[in-house]
Formats: sequence, structure tokens, C-alpha cells
Amino acid sequence: MESKNYRLNTVKNLRYFLKSSVLLLSVLFTFSTPAVAQQKVSLANANLRVEWQKKGSGYHISRIALAEGGKTTEMPLPSGEYTVLYSAGKPDSLPLSDQVGEHAKNFPEPIYRYITGTWQSNLKPVPMNTAGTALQFFPAKAQAAGADRITFTHQTKEAQMEAVWQLDPAYAGDILVTLQLTAKKAGYFSLATPTLATLTEKDLSWGTIPGHLQGKALQDDLVLAYAYGQGIPRKPIIVRDRTASTLSPLLSHKNGLTLAVIPDPGTGRHPWEKDKNTHGEWHLGLSLMNRRAGLTPTAYHPVLGEKGSFLNAGEKKTFSFRYSLRNADWYTVYKHAIYDVYRFGDFLPMKETRQSLTDRIQTQHRYVTSDSTSLWRVEQFKGQPIGAQAYLGGVVGSDKDAMKNSDYGAMWMLTRISGDSTLARTRLPYARNFKLMQQQGEPGFFQGAAVGQYYLSKSNKFTEEWGPYVEPIGLTYYTMLDIGNVLLFQPDDVQLKERLRLGAEKLLSWQHPDGHWEVAYDRESEKPRFTELSDLRPTFYGLVVAYRMLGDTRYLNAARKGADWFVTNAADKGHFLGVCGDLRFVPDFATGQSVQALLDLYDITTDARYKDAALRTAQLYTTSIYTHPIPTREKKIVKGTALDDWQISQVGLSFEHGGSVGSASTNGPILLASHAGMFVRLFGMTGDSLFLDMARAAAWGRDAFVHEPTGVASYYWRTINAGAGPYPHHAWWQIGWITDYLLSEAALRSGGKITFPRGFVTPKVGPHQTYGFAPGKVFGQEARLFLPAGLARVADPQVDYWGALATNSKRLYLLLLNNDDNAKTTTVQLGADKLMPGGKAKIRKAELLNEAGNRKADLPATGEWQVDLSAFGLAVVTIDYE
Repeated sequence: MESKNYRLNTVKNLRYFLKSSVLLLSVLFTFSTPAVAQQKVSLANANLRVEWQKKGSGYHISRIALAEGGKTTEMPLPSGEYTVLYSAGKPDSLPLSDQVGEHAKNFPEPIYRYITGTWQSNLKPVPMNTAGTALQFFPAKAQAAGADRITFTHQTKEAQMEAVWQLDPAYAGDILVTLQLTAKKAGYFSLATPTLATLTEKDLSWGTIPGHLQGKALQDDLVLAYAYGQGIPRKPIIVRDRTASTLSPLLSHKNGLTLAVIPDPGTGRHPWEKDKNTHGEWHLGLSLMNRRAGLTPTAYHPVLGEKGSFLNAGEKKTFSFRYSLRNADWYTVYKHAIYDVYRFGDFLPMKETRQSLTDRIQTQHRYVTSDSTSLWRVEQFKGQPIGAQAYLGGVVGSDKDAMKNSDYGAMWMLTRISGDSTLARTRLPYARNFKLMQQQGEPGFFQGAAVGQYYLSKSNKFTEEWGPYVEPIGLTYYTMLDIGNVLLFQPDDVQLKERLRLGAEKLLSWQHPDGHWEVAYDRESEKPRFTELSDLRPTFYGLVVAYRMLGDTRYLNAARKGADWFVTNAADKGHFLGVCGDLRFVPDFATGQSVQALLDLYDITTDARYKDAALRTAQLYTTSIYTHPIPTREKKIVKGTALDDWQISQVGLSFEHGGSVGSASTNGPILLASHAGMFVRLFGMTGDSLFLDMARAAAWGRDAFVHEPTGVASYYWRTINAGAGPYPHHAWWQIGWITDYLLSEAALRSGGKITFPRGFVTPKVGPHQTYGFAPGKVFGQEARLFLPAGLARVADPQVDYWGALATNSKRLYLLLLNNDDNAKTTTVQLGADKLMPGGKAKIRKAELLNEAGNRKADLPATGEWQVDLSAFGLAVVTIDYE
């Protein structure tokens, strides 16, 4: 495992630290009295040395040194101060609106009803870290037990503290600490991790609380930091564990050291403790500052005033955690928390799938072709029949009459690869009309722009999700991406080409000289809106689409200008903006789209800056994915049914939007894993196993959230298996991401010998891309994707399948993917009647190939076979027919 590399193996440094440890112990045990012997204590191993010196106020840390790679680096500003928060009564719950600036006080506008209450809750004294009395001290007593364990004790009038510090024998840069507080008087208590060391603002190179915020500088605007995650708040705010994706606040110093605090597994809240949703409980608080506003990663447990924080005199509370100090970047230490402490790698072996992903696509295929289940509607607009699915979620001005299409690429893809004439006749023409009417064709300021995501049939108008405004990224999404994906299948559609050009010209006209765009324009005044925000989103991608489809170099030049601005202002700073208007654009899956947008631009330009920025942004996007609590096989009661804990685990699932006000605060993560295919490809590019493990953790074994009759997974974790709910169009996004994931796995496992061209990303929900518009290659032979209903039946649901037809012969390639960590033997039955019109195909020959395309065995021409697959393996059955 990568984290094992943290150990220092050089003989030179080993000798140095062993010698130092022996000398120190000699000094300690030479003194005759315990009082003198404890004036100086230390922890030391071959890598790490921490020294304490007793002063008048107690034991202060006097030195922290880390030796790695033949180099010793000192951590400046060591401290050792402890903090315990105490309140005799329940902490005040009134928001501190008068103690923040005008922006924070008036944020958000009343129309944003989904986040107004959450934001007000964020301003209460406990999260603002002003509640209670801070008992701050350096411990009065210390007792060393060798070079790797020290016990500190201290007493105040409110409590007695004992702290045991010891070096972790498994990870040389980690210090294990257990705090035990005994109350001397009744009240509410919260134990903070002691301040190991602080950083100055000028020495800060990076900081993050995964899932909440990140950046390389302090942010004066509380809203930008606290609500949008853009930088580190200048106040010592405490954020909740429910949207902390990994429980590891960390800071990196410009000298190369990264310091993290990692609470022990089980400290944070469990989202489903036993038989009900407990996602909203608050057990663990996280901060990048101590109570004195000194920059240092800090955790609080229990949270003052929350569950477990009240103690009667004599009662005890324990908090165990570790410090992790590395001469490495933030991402290395972050992965240490994920893999070595929270055992992310143990999750995949637990997963057992009841329905393969391919079968889910087939089930959803039936769902989307049914008018009643998919809520498909055709309405008249400006004399044209337009088609879309009913949308029953929140839209400003809606009277339960909103309509929306989602993944145009998936719609055209499924129609092509399945040969479904119903989709071709009853869906695509009306969806195309919807797209044409969605774009303003009339002259004026908004000509070429998408006038809104939704059509309101009773009002007979298109509208945006949360008000009368038009976003440049909405033009990229709902005009250029959708039209671009359709043109991949219909390259001779002259009207769509002209509409794409109209959108590209509008995007050019709205682009500022430095490359950026406004967040939005007011529909009535045509003036910019949300001017306190920057458009930290992949708006430039629309011009990438226009260049690929129309070939105008002006569009490529403008796309590069926009991407250059994005790299400097978003990727380099870790500042992003979302695309969900109902949540006022707090960061979301648009960050993942930015990665693919930059990679697509790199493919065109070969400019390494875009690839490098994409990889850095991808690392940041992993913090939108839960890695805790550790999944188990413990039985939980879910809607009256006993399920294993791992079956409903949040681990591996991504945010719609996280942070302090995102939907994950109340709903948990989402099941729509649009990033999965891209993460597989990123693993292929980098060899970073976190990408691959996260992709598989999201995609595999999520049956508890799938509505069996339709194959549609719930959107939010909170609803478990409620199906599409108010979002019937989401089925298309699910078909799209599953296809992208499976074909990316096939490419990876075949070493790039099975590949199919990818189109453009889908609007809004993430970076998955469309397929099926052009042939690909299967072991050097040209083939087109082919997945009609009933093509195959595979007995083991952990084995997925996909079909491809050779373009120059009567040959079917049946791709088999073992999505399990154990070898499999499964039965495969071919629906040979699907190979030719009229069902007259006859199998002449069948062979089994391995992942490299080499022949493993001849198979009988019966259409039914036993196939062996290795763990995480790929096999291909070739069927020649006539």
C-alpha cells in the first residue's frame, strides 16, 4: 500500500535517532529525583522527534523534527497547549448574526429556502466556536515510559485531564493520543485535540477539511469560505462531520511538512446507527484553527451541547485520535487517513451484487420507453410538439407542470446501440424539438442562449431553476453540450449545426478579455447577477464542443483563454462554484466536469498545463466522496428489512454538494456516480489506486438503493430505494454513467485494446461521456457497440457484459467483466435471435479470449457456455454467425 512508503529506510538517519534516543534516556534516568527527571520528556523513533520542556505554566512542546529521505525538517512554532470547552448550561442556540459582516448576515436571499435554515444554524455559537468557556492550559505533570509513551495530567476546577501520547509502531510519522476527561462539576464538555504546532499565514501552502473547504490562503469573506469552501475562514469555525468526506483536517507548511489530525474510527456520527437515519447527529467537530484562531488542524469531541457532551461530576469522556506528520503534500497524508486509518480498501471485498449493472441498463430501457412510468409528456410550444419528462422537484413558478430532459447523449446512444424503433419514433424527434425551442433564436441580448432548463406547460414558457436569470454555463450545458452530443449521431443535421454556431457566438460575445464569464445575467435588466461570485466552472467547455463539431479555430482560442483563466483562479486556488441554482451554486459535481473538460482540451492541444491542472483538480474532487464510517456486516433495520451495514453505506458515494449548506447536510450523498468512468480512466493515467477504488465503491453493490421494477436508483441516499421519485429523467443519466463506467473498465482491463470513442460530457451532473456514435476497436478489429434487449443472460450478477458487432464481418464480441475481487465461473447464454433481423442467425464458431485478446479456448456453437474469469478480470467471447 502506498502509505507504507512513509517509513524512512536510510541507515544514516536511523543511527542518528537511535543515538539521540539513547542519549536522551541516559539523561532522563541519571537524575535522582522524579521532579528533576520530568523537566524534559520526548517521543522519538527513526523518523519523528517531539520534545517537551517544563516551564512555569506547564509542559510546552519545544521541538518537532521529522527526518525523511536523509533530510531533517523542523516544524516551526510548536505549542502543546490543550483546550477543553465547558458550559454549565446548554449553549446558546441563537445565530450570531450581529457578529458577522453584512454579506454573511444577509446570506442567502429568502428565495433560497433549501439553505436559509442551514446557514442560520451555521452561525450559532457552537459552530462559530464562541460557545462556552475555553479552559486552556499546558499540562502540569508528565510521566515518560521509554521513548515512545508519555502520560500528561492536569487539573482545573471543572475537570481533570489525562492524556496518553505514544508513537504508532506501524506508521513512523503518527502519534496516537487518548484524552480522558473526568468532570469535577456537572456541565457540558468538549475535548479539543491539543495544539501540536501552529502555522503563520505566510507559511501556509495548503489547507483542507475534506468535503468542506480548501485553499492556500485565508479567506476574509465568511460566506465564500464557509458556504462555498473557497479558502480557509479567518475565524475558528467548527464544521460538522456529516459532510466531512474524510475525517482529517490538515495543513501543509511551505517547508514541505503536512500535519493532520485524524480521529479514531467510530468517533464521528454513523448515518444509520441502528434502525433509523442518524445522518444529522453531530458527534465530531472539525476546524483548521484552535480556539485562539491559530492555524492548526483541530478536532472536537463530543461537540459542546450535542449528544454525549453533558457529564455529571465524576463521569468520564474519552477521545482518541492521531497526529500524522509527513514530509509530503496534502494528498499523500489524506490518502493515509483513507486507507490506513479508515480502511477504505476493505470495502470492495464485502460487496455482493444482486443485479448486474448491464441488467440495470436493460431494466431502465424498459422504464424510459414507457410513457406512464417515465412520465413522458408531449406539449405544444410555438406550434411545435416538444417532448420531455415531468419534473416534480422544486422550480420557481412551477405548478407541478415542469418538464425536463437530461442526458441527450444517453438518449441517442441507447437508441443507436439497442436499435429501439420506439425510442427513435416517440422520443428523439420531440426531444430534439424541445432543444430547439429551449434556445432563444430571436435577436437580442440573449440570442443563442438557453432560456432555461425547464418548460412550464401551464405558463407556456421556459425558465431557469431558481429565478429569471440566464447563465453562460447554461448556454454551454443546454445548448452546446446537448446539441454537440446529438450531432455526433446526426452529423448532417444542418439546423442543429447552425444552432450550435449561434450558441458559440453568444459565448464568445459574453467572454471577458481575461477569459472569464459572468455567473449569470438578469433576464429583465440584462445586467450581471451574483456579482460577488466568480464563474469558477467549466463554461469554456462549450467552445471545445463548438470547435470539435464546427472546426472554427476562434472557438478553440477562446476555449483556451477561458481554460487558462479557470486554471489560475479555480484549479490553482482550489476554489470552485456549482451549477445547482436552488442551492445558490455552492460547489458540486461541476468540479468533476472541470476535470474532464480540461482533459478533453489537453487531447486537442497537447498542452501539458491542462493535463496537470486536470489531475490536481481530480485529486480535489476525491474529497467530494465519503470514506467513513468503516463499513461492516452488522445488521441494520432499514424500512423494516434487515440489511448489512455495508449495503447502505455512504462510503464511496459522492456529494451532489457538500460543505456546510449543501444537500448532503440533510440528504446524504447521491447514487448518481457520473464520475466513475472518469476515475477509472484517471487510474489508467496515473496508477493512483484511490481513483479506481472510489469508482468501484460507487458503482458496485448498490442494490439497496435500486427500485427493482424500474432499475432506477434513488437520487439521494436518504430515500434508500424510492426509485426516480420526483426526477424521472434521472434514468437517462444513470444509463449514461453506467455505460461510461463499464466501457472504461473494459479499456483499462484490456490494456487499451478495447476502446470506443467518447463524446462530450453530459450537462450538469458530472463528467460521464456518451458512446455509440462511431465504431471502436476490439483487439484491433473495428466494431460498433451493440446491446439490444435480451442479447445475453449471465448467471452471476457480479459479471457485467457488453456487446460489439464487427463492422466488416458477421462477428459479435461479448465482453465479460468480473466486478468482484474473487475469481468467477459463470454461465453465459446468448440471445442469438438478436444478431440478425428476423432472428435467423446461426452460430458457426465461438472462442474465448483473454484480456489481451489471446485465445483461451474453443467454445461449443450452442450459445451457452461456462466461462472462467479472474478477480477483477475481463474475458471476451467471439461469436461468428451466419
